[in-house]
Amino acid sequence: MKRKALVSLLLAAALLLSGCSRQAVLTSNFEQIDVSLSWWGNDVRHEYTLAAVKEFEKLHPEINVVCHYSDWSGYQKRSDAQMASNTESDVMQINYAWIQQYSPDGDGYYDISKLSDYIDLSNFSEDELDFGMQNGSLNAIPIALNTQTVYINKTIYEQYGLGIPQTWDDLFAAAKVMNGETYPIAMVAKSLWFFVIAYAEQLTGKTFMNLDGSINFTADDVQVMIDFYCRLVNEKVMPQPEYYDSLKVATGEYGGILAWISDASSHCGKAIANGYEIIVVNYPVGDSAEVGDGWYAKPATMYAISRDTDHPKEAAMLLDFLLNSEEMAKLQGVEKGVPVSASARACLEENDMLTGIQYEAFLKMNEYTEDIAVVSPYLENDSMIEGFRNACNAVLYDRSTSEEQAQELYHLFTGL
Repeated sequence: MKRKALVSLLLAAALLLSGCSRQAVLTSNFEQIDVSLSWWGNDVRHEYTLAAVKEFEKLHPEINVVCHYSDWSGYQKRSDAQMASNTESDVMQINYAWIQQYSPDGDGYYDISKLSDYIDLSNFSEDELDFGMQNGSLNAIPIALNTQTVYINKTIYEQYGLGIPQTWDDLFAAAKVMNGETYPIAMVAKSLWFFVIAYAEQLTGKTFMNLDGSINFTADDVQVMIDFYCRLVNEKVMPQPEYYDSLKVATGEYGGILAWISDASSHCGKAIANGYEIIVVNYPVGDSAEVGDGWYAKPATMYAISRDTDHPKEAAMLLDFLLNSEEMAKLQGVEKGVPVSASARACLEENDMLTGIQYEAFLKMNEYTEDIAVVSPYLENDSMIEGFRNACNAVLYDRSTSEEQAQELYHLFTGL
């Protein structure tokens, strides 16, 4: 993975002497270093990242970047195996939750702060870098910040004579008017998880989970979450997340969706291209809540460096390029969300590239930065999300009661 290849550069100089032409060939030898880079995403992300790597290699011909990439599911499975066997890439895109998973003591990744001679950390505020701090070690740097955001198809709502929903009750009222022809909102399982947590936190006045992963909810509070989910499905506010179909966003069969800022274009892009007006709206609230209560922000994705890298300097140079360079900023745009890096964001602003639905969602998040809490890395635990969905389905299909399932879920949540 980290081999060295001896590369010879031939530099030719044409010399003209006494009316005759002759060529002097100079040879310069140096060692070319392989640095591996891994990321996940769709074809668009693969294409611009590969293009950026070529630009980096032009600037640093002594470094050869070996790329490994795939979609999300394949990347996650491979990362589990690589981190266990210490065969991970030198530079890698990681999920925020992986810091706690792979580096509980702070030594699972390289301490990037030790590479500040090669990475311009001044582009990031202390609060932004804190997302990647673990036990005093800078394990990772955020690429962009993220939160679950509501996107409403204003065109569809107007066709039904409805205003833009601002509250939970507005969504249920819209479902009565749409009468099963259209769902007021739809979402995938992880988005649903954050959706019901926001509702339950507003209703109970409690925080579901602390940053250290401990649970504040009682079994009765968990039952609030289950009952709310079942009501959403039974009253046709939303389809069950396992039946979510992104094509129905494009055709107007969903009146809105809940999705991460970083996924806004992929979910809403076709609908916008089809002539629908998609707008970013406030986070839903209950009667006694303020906008932003119960909602969470986190890094969209992050970059980390392997603790076992043989080439920390070169890995840091690549990381700096990916985060801070003008070349990468122009190629990436806001595909991963609005960059956290001040220099990358300034580049996009200078080139009029801070536009589109993702940028609008970013601005909405910024309106409520004091109200939106920092998500615990434990909150996206797959076992919790899958356990919640299974519990809700057991109630929906009359295999159990919400009270029984709440007790079981509470024990699952507190035992993880």
